[in-house]
Amino acid sequence: MTQTIKADLCIIGAGSGGLSVAAGAAQLGRKVVLIEKGKMGGDCLNYGCVPSKAMLAAGKRAQHMREAARFGIAGVEPAIDYKAVLDHVYRTIAEIEPNDSQERFEGLGCTVLRDPARFTGEREVTAGEHVVKAKHFVIATGSSPFVPPIEGLDSVPWLTNETIFYMPDQPAHLLIIGGGPIGVEMAQAHRRLGAEVTVIEGGKILPKDDPELVAIARAHLTSEGVRIIEGGKVARVSGSEGDITVHYRTDEGEHAVTGSHLLVATGRRANVEGLDLEKAGVEYDERGIKVNARLRTTNKRIYAAGDVAGGRQFTHVAGYHAGVLVQNILFKVPAKNKEENAPWVTYIDPELAHVGLTEAQAKDQGEKYTIARWKFEENDRAHAEHETSGMAKVVVGKGGKVLGASIIGPGAGDLIGPWALAIANGLKIKAFTNMIAPYPTMGEITKRVAGAYYTPTLFSDRTRFVVRLLSTFD
Repeated sequence: MTQTIKADLCIIGAGSGGLSVAAGAAQLGRKVVLIEKGKMGGDCLNYGCVPSKAMLAAGKRAQHMREAARFGIAGVEPAIDYKAVLDHVYRTIAEIEPNDSQERFEGLGCTVLRDPARFTGEREVTAGEHVVKAKHFVIATGSSPFVPPIEGLDSVPWLTNETIFYMPDQPAHLLIIGGGPIGVEMAQAHRRLGAEVTVIEGGKILPKDDPELVAIARAHLTSEGVRIIEGGKVARVSGSEGDITVHYRTDEGEHAVTGSHLLVATGRRANVEGLDLEKAGVEYDERGIKVNARLRTTNKRIYAAGDVAGGRQFTHVAGYHAGVLVQNILFKVPAKNKEENAPWVTYIDPELAHVGLTEAQAKDQGEKYTIARWKFEENDRAHAEHETSGMAKVVVGKGGKVLGASIIGPGAGDLIGPWALAIANGLKIKAFTNMIAPYPTMGEITKRVAGAYYTPTLFSDRTRFVVRLLSTFD
C-alpha cells in the first residue's frame, strides 16, 4: 500500500553532498526525507576516497620498509598479505561508516528510505511504496565509472573502482586503462604491494595538472617499476580470466600487453538514469544536471549537488555544495557556487596538489602573470626526510594576486591549503612573505616560494643602487 510523506526537503542520494544537506536541515528543525538505493556514504566511503587512501597507506608502509636503508635501518622486501591489506581497507571503512549510517540520520530526525527514487511530478518522488511530496528537492546521486565501448570488453573480466577493493585475489600483473588520478593511484598502490603494473593512457597521464610537476610524478612512478604507456590508444581487449591482453596503437604501430587483471579507469559520468527527470522538468546532458550559479535546476524547487551537478567531481566539492544549498534553501541567502576555488589532490607518493589557475590556463585566459618556484631540495626538513624531489609552483597575477598554485611533494594535499585560502579570499602573495613559518618544516616552502616571487626585484641593480644610496646616511 502506497504511503505519502510530506516534507520540507527531500534529498536523493546519501553521499557526501546529500548527507551534509540532510544533517544541516534536520538539525535546523526541518522535516527531511533522505532516499538512498545503494550504500549509505556513497562512492567516497565505499568505493573511492576511503578505500583507495587506505590501500595507498598500506603500499606506503611497504615502500618504507624497502627504502629504510637510507636512514641506516636494514631495508627488507616486505611480505605482503593481500587479504590482510583488504581487511585493513574494510576496517577503515567500518570505522568511518557510523558517521554516514542510516541510524545516525534517523537519530537526527530524518526519514530514511532505502529504495530507488524517481520523479513522478514537479514536486513529487516515488521510492518503493512511498510517495514523497516536498517543498524542495536536492538531487545528490553522484557519479559512476564511465566505461568506453572497447571491443572485446564484454568477453573478459574487468574491474572499476567499485569492484577492485572487493576482489579477493592479489593481481600478479594489473593492467590499467586510463592515466587519470584513479589510474595512477591504483597503479602505485598495487605496485608497492607487489604486483606488476602497466598503465595505458591515450594522451598524457594526469592531463589536468601542470606538466612540469607531472614530470616529477611520472619519474617517481616509473622508478618504482610502474610501466606507463602514453599515447596508447586502446583498440580492443582479449583473453580470459587471469590472462587478459590489451591491444593498443601508438605512433610507432600496434602493440599488446598481457596481464592477470584489468582495471578500467577512464573517467566518470553523472548518475541520472532512472530518475525520470523529464517528469520533473529538470534538464540534463552528458555532463550531468544543468544548474545555475545557485545550484538550482530548471525546476526552481529542485537543486543538485556534487558530481551529478556537472562540475568538479570531488567529495569536498560535494560537501561545499551542501553549504551553498543550506544557505539558498533554508536561509534564503542567494549564495553562489564558486567551486573553481576548490583544490584537488592526487594521492600518489609524492602527492600532487593544485588550486586555481595552472600556468597554461592563465596563458589561455590572457592573464598577465609571473611564475614563482621553489624546490623541495632547498628545504632542510625535506633533506632530513629524504624527500627532496618536489616543487611548489605559484601563478601570480597583476598586483601580486595569487591566481593558482601547484605542489608536488610529501604532504602536498596539506600544503595546498593556505593557497586555497588565498585564492578564495583574493589575497596577494605578500600575505605569505609576512608570515613566520616554523623551522624545520615543509611548510617553510610556502613562505619560500612567495619570497621567490620578489627575488628578481629585491636583488636587482635598481635595488642595489637604492641600498648604496641609503648607506651614505650612516
